[in-house]
Amino acid sequence: MLHGFPLIWRSAFLRRCATLLAALLCCATAHAAGILVMGDSLSAGYGIDQQKAWPTLLGAKLQREGYRHTVHNASISGETTAGGRSRFTAELARTRPEIVILELGANDGLRGLSLKAMNENLDAMISAAKASRAKVLLLGMRMPPNLGQAYTQKFHASFADLAKTHKIALVPFLLDGIATRRELIQADGLHPTAEAQPMILDIVWPALKPLLK
Repeated sequence: MLHGFPLIWRSAFLRRCATLLAALLCCATAHAAGILVMGDSLSAGYGIDQQKAWPTLLGAKLQREGYRHTVHNASISGETTAGGRSRFTAELARTRPEIVILELGANDGLRGLSLKAMNENLDAMISAAKASRAKVLLLGMRMPPNLGQAYTQKFHASFADLAKTHKIALVPFLLDGIATRRELIQADGLHPTAEAQPMILDIVWPALKPLLK
Protein backbone atom coordinates (compact mmCIF):
# COMPACT_ATOMS: atom_id res chain seq x y z
CA MET A 1 0.00 0.00 0.00
CA LEU A 2 2.87 2.39 0.81
CA HIS A 3 5.19 1.09 -1.89
CA GLY A 4 4.64 4.06 -4.21
CA PHE A 5 5.26 6.71 -1.56
CA PRO A 6 8.66 8.30 -0.85
CA LEU A 7 10.61 6.68 1.97
CA ILE A 8 10.29 9.71 4.26
CA TRP A 9 6.50 9.65 3.89
CA ARG A 10 6.39 5.96 4.65
CA SER A 11 8.54 6.43 7.74
CA ALA A 12 6.32 9.25 9.02
CA PHE A 13 3.19 7.21 8.37
CA LEU A 14 4.59 4.19 10.22
CA ARG A 15 5.64 6.35 13.17
CA ARG A 16 2.13 7.76 13.40
CA CYS A 17 0.68 4.25 13.27
CA ALA A 18 3.00 3.16 16.07
CA THR A 19 2.00 6.17 18.16
CA LEU A 20 -1.70 5.48 17.59
CA LEU A 21 -1.25 1.82 18.49
CA ALA A 22 0.57 2.75 21.71
CA ALA A 23 -2.22 5.17 22.61
CA LEU A 24 -4.86 2.52 22.00
CA LEU A 25 -2.97 0.04 24.17
CA CYS A 26 -2.70 2.61 26.96
CA CYS A 27 -6.43 3.27 26.75
CA ALA A 28 -7.17 -0.44 26.89
CA THR A 29 -4.95 -0.79 29.94
CA ALA A 30 -6.57 2.21 31.60
CA HIS A 31 -10.07 0.85 31.10
CA ALA A 32 -8.95 -2.53 32.47
CA ALA A 33 -7.94 -1.15 35.88
CA GLY A 34 -9.99 -2.96 38.48
CA ILE A 35 -10.78 -3.09 42.17
CA LEU A 36 -11.28 -6.54 43.67
CA VAL A 37 -13.47 -6.67 46.77
CA MET A 38 -12.88 -9.85 48.77
CA GLY A 39 -15.36 -9.95 51.59
CA ASP A 40 -18.18 -11.66 53.41
CA SER A 41 -21.87 -10.81 53.81
CA LEU A 42 -21.05 -7.22 54.78
CA SER A 43 -19.83 -6.66 51.24
CA ALA A 44 -22.01 -9.23 49.48
CA GLY A 45 -25.17 -7.23 50.24
CA TYR A 46 -26.80 -9.84 52.45
CA GLY A 47 -30.53 -9.29 52.90
CA ILE A 48 -30.77 -6.27 50.61
CA ASP A 49 -31.04 -5.48 46.91
CA GLN A 50 -27.60 -6.17 45.42
CA GLN A 51 -27.75 -2.88 43.54
CA LYS A 52 -27.78 -1.08 46.88
CA ALA A 53 -24.76 -2.86 48.37
CA TRP A 54 -21.79 -0.58 49.02
CA PRO A 55 -19.47 -2.19 46.41
CA THR A 56 -22.11 -1.50 43.76
CA LEU A 57 -22.45 2.07 45.02
CA LEU A 58 -18.66 2.34 44.83
CA GLY A 59 -18.70 1.33 41.17
CA ALA A 60 -21.31 3.97 40.42
CA LYS A 61 -19.34 6.62 42.30
CA LEU A 62 -16.15 5.82 40.40
CA GLN A 63 -17.93 6.10 37.08
CA ARG A 64 -19.70 9.30 38.11
CA GLU A 65 -16.45 10.95 39.18
CA GLY A 66 -14.53 9.92 36.09
CA TYR A 67 -12.26 7.23 37.53
CA ARG A 68 -11.15 4.44 35.19
CA HIS A 69 -11.62 1.64 37.71
CA THR A 70 -14.29 -1.04 37.70
CA VAL A 71 -15.35 -3.03 40.75
CA HIS A 72 -15.24 -6.83 40.87
CA ASN A 73 -17.14 -7.96 43.94
CA ALA A 74 -16.06 -11.48 44.90
CA SER A 75 -17.65 -11.36 48.35
CA ILE A 76 -19.58 -14.37 49.65
CA SER A 77 -21.94 -14.41 52.62
CA GLY A 78 -20.57 -16.54 55.45
CA GLU A 79 -17.01 -16.39 54.12
CA THR A 80 -14.11 -16.81 56.55
CA THR A 81 -10.51 -15.81 56.03
CA ALA A 82 -9.70 -19.46 55.30
CA GLY A 83 -12.36 -19.56 52.59
CA GLY A 84 -11.18 -16.29 51.12
CA ARG A 85 -7.60 -17.46 51.10
CA SER A 86 -8.54 -20.70 49.31
CA ARG A 87 -9.97 -18.81 46.33
CA PHE A 88 -7.87 -15.65 46.43
CA THR A 89 -5.20 -16.69 43.92
CA ALA A 90 -7.85 -17.59 41.36
CA GLU A 91 -9.62 -14.25 41.88
CA LEU A 92 -6.37 -12.37 41.42
CA ALA A 93 -5.71 -14.21 38.17
CA ARG A 94 -9.28 -13.69 36.96
CA THR A 95 -9.58 -9.97 37.68
CA ARG A 96 -5.93 -8.75 37.67
CA PRO A 97 -6.84 -5.89 40.01
CA GLU A 98 -4.95 -2.69 40.57
CA ILE A 99 -6.46 -2.46 44.06
CA VAL A 100 -7.65 -5.17 46.47
CA ILE A 101 -10.15 -4.30 49.19
CA LEU A 102 -9.93 -7.02 51.82
CA GLU A 103 -12.98 -7.30 54.08
CA LEU A 104 -12.73 -10.62 55.89
CA GLY A 105 -12.48 -11.76 59.48
CA ALA A 106 -15.92 -11.01 60.89
CA ASN A 107 -17.07 -14.62 60.57
CA ASP A 108 -13.83 -15.88 62.12
CA GLY A 109 -14.53 -13.67 65.12
CA LEU A 110 -18.21 -14.54 65.46
CA ARG A 111 -17.32 -18.23 65.40
CA GLY A 112 -14.52 -17.76 67.90
CA LEU A 113 -11.96 -19.16 65.50
CA SER A 114 -8.23 -18.95 66.07
CA LEU A 115 -6.91 -15.40 65.77
CA LYS A 116 -3.53 -16.83 64.83
CA ALA A 117 -5.07 -18.62 61.87
CA MET A 118 -7.06 -15.52 60.91
CA ASN A 119 -3.89 -13.43 60.92
CA GLU A 120 -2.04 -16.00 58.85
CA ASN A 121 -4.82 -16.10 56.28
CA LEU A 122 -5.05 -12.33 55.99
CA ASP A 123 -1.27 -12.05 55.88
CA ALA A 124 -1.10 -14.57 53.02
CA MET A 125 -3.76 -12.71 51.01
CA ILE A 126 -2.09 -9.34 51.54
CA SER A 127 1.27 -10.78 50.52
CA ALA A 128 -0.23 -12.37 47.40
CA ALA A 129 -1.92 -9.11 46.42
CA LYS A 130 1.32 -7.15 46.86
CA ALA A 131 3.22 -9.77 44.88
CA SER A 132 0.79 -9.16 42.01
CA ARG A 133 1.58 -5.42 42.37
CA ALA A 134 -1.91 -4.59 43.62
CA LYS A 135 -2.44 -1.97 46.30
CA VAL A 136 -4.32 -3.22 49.35
CA LEU A 137 -6.97 -1.63 51.54
CA LEU A 138 -7.76 -3.62 54.68
CA LEU A 139 -11.17 -3.11 56.28
CA GLY A 140 -11.11 -3.72 60.01
CA MET A 141 -13.92 -5.07 62.19
CA ARG A 142 -14.92 -5.25 65.83
CA MET A 143 -16.63 -8.02 67.76
CA PRO A 144 -19.53 -7.68 70.23
CA PRO A 145 -18.41 -7.55 73.87
CA ASN A 146 -20.10 -10.84 74.78
CA LEU A 147 -17.12 -12.68 73.26
CA GLY A 148 -14.90 -11.44 76.06
CA GLN A 149 -12.66 -8.42 76.39
CA ALA A 150 -9.38 -10.20 75.73
CA TYR A 151 -10.61 -11.83 72.51
CA THR A 152 -12.37 -8.72 71.15
CA GLN A 153 -9.37 -6.48 71.79
CA LYS A 154 -6.93 -8.87 70.16
CA PHE A 155 -9.34 -9.36 67.25
CA HIS A 156 -9.62 -5.64 66.53
CA ALA A 157 -5.88 -5.04 67.00
CA SER A 158 -5.09 -7.72 64.42
CA PHE A 159 -6.13 -5.46 61.55
CA ALA A 160 -4.01 -2.51 62.67
CA ASP A 161 -1.03 -4.82 63.23
CA LEU A 162 -1.31 -6.28 59.74
CA ALA A 163 -1.68 -2.85 58.16
CA LYS A 164 1.40 -1.61 60.01
CA THR A 165 3.47 -4.67 59.12
CA HIS A 166 2.61 -4.52 55.44
CA LYS A 167 2.40 -0.72 55.21
CA ILE A 168 -1.05 -0.82 53.63
CA ALA A 169 -4.13 1.37 53.92
CA LEU A 170 -6.58 0.60 56.73
CA VAL A 171 -10.14 1.40 57.70
CA PRO A 172 -10.08 0.66 61.45
CA PHE A 173 -13.78 -0.26 61.67
CA LEU A 174 -16.02 -0.73 58.64
CA LEU A 175 -19.24 -0.15 60.61
CA ASP A 176 -18.04 2.81 62.66
CA GLY A 177 -21.09 4.81 63.73
CA ILE A 178 -23.41 2.23 62.16
CA ALA A 179 -23.17 -0.88 64.33
CA THR A 180 -24.61 0.91 67.38
CA ARG A 181 -27.60 2.38 65.54
CA ARG A 182 -30.40 -0.17 65.67
CA GLU A 183 -32.32 1.45 62.81
CA LEU A 184 -29.37 0.81 60.49
CA ILE A 185 -29.12 -2.90 61.30
CA GLN A 186 -31.37 -5.62 59.92
CA ALA A 187 -33.62 -7.75 62.13
CA ASP A 188 -30.86 -10.36 62.55
CA GLY A 189 -28.88 -7.83 64.57
CA LEU A 190 -25.78 -8.27 62.41
CA HIS A 191 -26.15 -6.95 58.90
CA PRO A 192 -26.48 -3.31 57.83
CA THR A 193 -29.63 -2.19 56.05
CA ALA A 194 -29.79 -0.72 52.56
CA GLU A 195 -29.96 2.72 54.16
CA ALA A 196 -26.58 2.08 55.81
CA GLN A 197 -24.77 1.22 52.57
CA PRO A 198 -24.00 4.82 51.49
CA MET A 199 -22.63 5.40 54.99
CA ILE A 200 -20.33 2.38 54.64
CA LEU A 201 -19.08 3.77 51.34
CA ASP A 202 -18.41 7.10 53.05
CA ILE A 203 -16.28 5.24 55.60
CA VAL A 204 -14.32 3.36 52.92
CA TRP A 205 -13.84 6.20 50.45
CA PRO A 206 -11.30 8.40 52.31
CA ALA A 207 -8.90 5.44 52.65
CA LEU A 208 -9.52 4.22 49.10
CA LYS A 209 -9.27 7.53 47.23
CA PRO A 210 -5.48 7.97 47.61
CA LEU A 211 -4.97 4.50 46.12
CA LEU A 212 -6.80 5.46 42.93
CA LYS A 213 -4.05 7.85 41.84
